[in-house]
Amino acid sequence: MRKIIVTEFLTLDGVYEEATPWRAGYNANDGSFKRDELFESGALLLGRVTYEGFARYWPTASGTGEFGERMNSLPKFVATTTLTSLEWNATALEGDVVTAVEALKGQEGGPLLVYGSGTFVQTLLRHELVDELRLMVFPLVLGSGKRLFSGGDRLPMTLVSTRELGSGILLLTYAPDTAALHQGTPVPG
Repeated sequence: MRKIIVTEFLTLDGVYEEATPWRAGYNANDGSFKRDELFESGALLLGRVTYEGFARYWPTASGTGEFGERMNSLPKFVATTTLTSLEWNATALEGDVVTAVEALKGQEGGPLLVYGSGTFVQTLLRHELVDELRLMVFPLVLGSGKRLFSGGDRLPMTLVSTRELGSGILLLTYAPDTAALHQGTPVPG
């Protein structure tokens, strides 16, 4: 059974969106972390918006070395209801996205890595499909923007590890606390 690992860039107030260049100016020493997680993965699992941005950049990016080669060669599974034709070694998840992801998790292979894809991640969390949540928390409060955790979902998590990445950026790794989750308010479906 495959694991789903989510990795997100996040501000202190939970904003994840890329609409503004809020990460500029921070010098995260995360190169080895990002490389390791990509090379340990068996495939990428992406929301449509993240897929479109990555598919525009990665196939033609120069000077990305082994990281870029790995990014381009990994299979990609995309949650989309609007795209009918995918490129960049990608396949659209068909039918109900939750059912499709459950089927992917049941397959053999390395972990499914989710970069960004905040709206899709919210669905994965709500349906208890995430095995590990890696938050790169930047020391910044934006005050507005799309937040990763919204809608009042109760999601008890257990802290697995912490790591300082430089410039005040912390890598916080969590696993779902399913026992606590099922003792409280049911997760909306």
